[in-house]
Amino acid sequence: MKALLSVAVGGPDTLVIQDLPSPEPGPGAVVVSVKACGVNYPDVLIIEDKYQFKPPRPFSPGGEISGMVKAVGEGVTHLKVGDRVLGNTGSGGMAEEIVVDAARLTPIPPSMPFDEAAAFMMTYGTSYYALKDRGHLKAGQSLLVLGAAGGVGLAAVELGAAMGAKVIAAASSQEKVDLALAHGAASGVVYPTGPFDRDGQKALADLFKGACGATGADIVYDAVGGDYAEAALRTTAWEGRFLVIGFPAGIPRIPLNLALLKGCDIVGVFWGAAVARDPAGHKRNVGELMDLYAAGKIRPHVSERFPLERAGEAIAHLAARKALGKVVVTID
Repeated sequence: MKALLSVAVGGPDTLVIQDLPSPEPGPGAVVVSVKACGVNYPDVLIIEDKYQFKPPRPFSPGGEISGMVKAVGEGVTHLKVGDRVLGNTGSGGMAEEIVVDAARLTPIPPSMPFDEAAAFMMTYGTSYYALKDRGHLKAGQSLLVLGAAGGVGLAAVELGAAMGAKVIAAASSQEKVDLALAHGAASGVVYPTGPFDRDGQKALADLFKGACGATGADIVYDAVGGDYAEAALRTTAWEGRFLVIGFPAGIPRIPLNLALLKGCDIVGVFWGAAVARDPAGHKRNVGELMDLYAAGKIRPHVSERFPLERAGEAIAHLAARKALGKVVVTID
């Protein structure tokens, strides 16, 4: 089988395609013939050894896959050869075949295309856990989403709308804001490109406040970080919740007096750890997400597809923050 491998620390240009032996499933595991692999920001970080998890090299990036069960290991009873599945794998997904713990796989309906299935779990899983379990979002509340046209951001827009929130989409271009509006946002705002000096920070905060109104946003979903975080925190309503999702613009330095003055919560969102610590809660969330998909309330926006031999380009495209919605590597 062919696989895209990280053989040395570095950017997408260090990745190579190699032939490897086909894997065999151990007890409790299955082999999946991969049909598609979602590309996510952790893929940018993991090949540079900047992510929380550092798999031993050589390894294949790609933390979420879809495909068909090829072989079943001892003790696996809920899956069989030929089943269509999706799963979050952490890494290893940019390959023709992968061994996965059977508990990490979810059957998918015949109506769900493989590219959408590979773009589903990490974005919607992260954003649903953030909004439901960490943000306690309620119908009628206001939700400001930074990075609203990215993978997790667009998922947050759709889910926020499905949960009855008033969603304000913030993104770096009108094209991105328009995409978020088409996916359920009530309004949008285009923010300038940082970094910002103190005057620029104040202007950015005023921009966000103008978009959210006098009372601010009940929930801020920050998938950008950097200089945008403080400006967004200043927009948080009294006793609101500021959800820390990710840092493509850099890890911010937050003046904690803002949390005191607003009586707000700064809430970390680490979906991967939450899945491991509360598998029953994760299973409930997955069931609810599948119901929302079946009802047509959420659907991954796959903007670009790359074949396996160009998977490095897919990661580079995401690293350049050019992606709208999700980028997927397809495997024939």
